[in-house]
Amino acid sequence: MKDSVITAQQTPSAQRTTRDLTRAAVSGWLGTAMEFMDFQLYSLAAAIVFNKIFFPDVSPAIGLIAAMATYGVGYVARLAGAVYFGRMGDRIGRKKVLYLTILLMGASTTLIGTLPTYATIGILAPVLLVVLRLVQGFGAGAEIAGATVMLTEYAPVHKRGLISSLVSLGTNSGTLAASGLWAVLLAVLSEDQLLSWGWRLPFLLSFALMIFAVWLRRSLKESPVFEQRPDVVDGVALARDEVESAIATADSHKGGVLAAGIRQRKGKAFFLALGLRFGQAGNSGLIQTFLVGYIATNLAVGRSVPTDAIVYGSLAGFATVPVIGLLGDRFGRRAVYLTLSFLTTVLAFPVMLLITSGSTPGVMIGMALGLNIGVLGLFSLESVTMAELFGSRTRFTQLALAKELGGILATAIGPVLAATLTAVTGSWWPIAAMLIVYSLITLVSAYLAPETRGRDLVRLEDAV
Repeated sequence: MKDSVITAQQTPSAQRTTRDLTRAAVSGWLGTAMEFMDFQLYSLAAAIVFNKIFFPDVSPAIGLIAAMATYGVGYVARLAGAVYFGRMGDRIGRKKVLYLTILLMGASTTLIGTLPTYATIGILAPVLLVVLRLVQGFGAGAEIAGATVMLTEYAPVHKRGLISSLVSLGTNSGTLAASGLWAVLLAVLSEDQLLSWGWRLPFLLSFALMIFAVWLRRSLKESPVFEQRPDVVDGVALARDEVESAIATADSHKGGVLAAGIRQRKGKAFFLALGLRFGQAGNSGLIQTFLVGYIATNLAVGRSVPTDAIVYGSLAGFATVPVIGLLGDRFGRRAVYLTLSFLTTVLAFPVMLLITSGSTPGVMIGMALGLNIGVLGLFSLESVTMAELFGSRTRFTQLALAKELGGILATAIGPVLAATLTAVTGSWWPIAAMLIVYSLITLVSAYLAPETRGRDLVRLEDAV
């Protein structure tokens, strides 16, 4: 039952050229790259320098916890952005929302690079940091969801997993760019140079990327699925009462299609998507954020080793992500989800043993394995599966909410919880335990979810 592919007749796609698909793919990749570059720049800065320049009057352990908490507040703003922009994207289209989100993200990230430090203006410095983090999060709350929806709705059905994985490659590209910038700074700058002015450079450089992304999205065409929705008239979705009126006057076929979209009880698909998100989001917060600071603070390795490990792991991800997308197209989403979640669970302790071995190769191999199996592999599947789970009438909103709630519950809280548990226990085992818990939640969710490969994305109702 759960393994059966949904075989509803596919709705013919609105006409789009290869050039349109390419532009949508590049736009989705670039916007997601920018989002993850912005957030990775911040997370690495929080792990490496923010505890010293914004929270200097506390112990190193408390400073790391405070910096991670500041990192986490952005996820609260992301939830507000998901609700606001998600509803807008479902009502007036995906394109307009993606234009606004890229502007908000880019402007706030650039301004972080201009902030005075605690030594200059005291407590106002971390306050301003939190404000800009909130603005950054508000824009980012719908960026990856919008890019995911847009690219999935553009993609040919038999290549949906592969093409949608470009969104995940965007996350990988952003992570790589941010980690590469920090790796260079750590390699060429002294501690004093890094703390006085060097940390600002990555944030200021993101301005050029924002300008290019805005230019690209100005000429992007609307999602063909949005244009085909039976509840969209003149580019705007009908309100519920208007749909009810349309049902009463429509023929039996169109009336049934509209009724299925607005009368279905919501909830099951959302909670399944939230569970699928949980493993990837939680693992990402631990591996890409917390472990960078933990390794630099607690292990006898060079300060550039953790950022170098993220760089090498991200490079490997350029092969991992499309391969997982292809496997999802070939064998279905559930089978690959179950495999990756299981592997992450059984490898959690071996990976942490490698990372905490004290050897540079061990750190590199452990971080690369954890990143590619437990984060990037799952993200490649998540991009298409969550979009396929939801009906087109509320796809943007539900997908954005599932992603951001998962982010709050796992990615934002996880690094703070890990910092606290490792400080209390004096050991690394809580990190491995958290990786296992996150991955088991996704494994169970994948088991309970229907197979969504091949689903008609124009349908208004959810897959379950």
